[in-house]
Amino acid sequence: MRRGWVVHRASDRASVLHGRDLDPGCGRSVWVLEAVAPALVLGSTQRDDVVDLRAAQRLGVEVVRRRSGGGAVLLVPGEHVWIDVLIPAGDPLWCDDVVSSFGWLGAAWCRALAALGLGGAQVTGSLTCRTRVGRLVCFAGLAPGEVALGEAKLVGLSQRRTRAGARFQCLVHGRWRRDWYEELLAPGLSRVADPDALAGLAVATVEPGPQRVVDTLVACLPR
Repeated sequence: MRRGWVVHRASDRASVLHGRDLDPGCGRSVWVLEAVAPALVLGSTQRDDVVDLRAAQRLGVEVVRRRSGGGAVLLVPGEHVWIDVLIPAGDPLWCDDVVSSFGWLGAAWCRALAALGLGGAQVTGSLTCRTRVGRLVCFAGLAPGEVALGEAKLVGLSQRRTRAGARFQCLVHGRWRRDWYEELLAPGLSRVADPDALAGLAVATVEPGPQRVVDTLVACLPR
């Protein structure tokens, strides 16, 4: 079995990038993905009515759905780093327990962030930080394997599994657009929390350029 990481890059609309399927013969892979237009990406179990479609149209934001779980994520070109890490079924990194399966990737992100000058990042080990608003907005909560810097979430993770393997989806923000999240998810926020629930939210961002983040993460992945 091939153990090295092969890096692939793709740019397209978020709906197309999220629709990509795993290749059973691809081995360990890293997909560096770039959305070419703003998009609000809902988790696989989220309802469509959490979104204000008029606000999405006004802001020019495509509303799409991914096939992995978790809360909504806003993608704005040039303002985030989106990296998917793929392993084939049967890989030594594979773990049957879905919750525990994020641990090695979260640890790799911590090593990479330290190399980028963001020491002190830690992997979350429990669901205790998950809240109702956190189930609506990815970066408003913490799940096992995700990475935080102090009280601020830094790396959001989700996972999709098929018979071919697992696709771990990773995102870090270069800029946190709280106002867009509040506009786009106003219906959902009004039902699960105070409309100002995101006002005091701590979200950590990454300043180094996307390519440096990618190169550093790949260097820190298990061999």
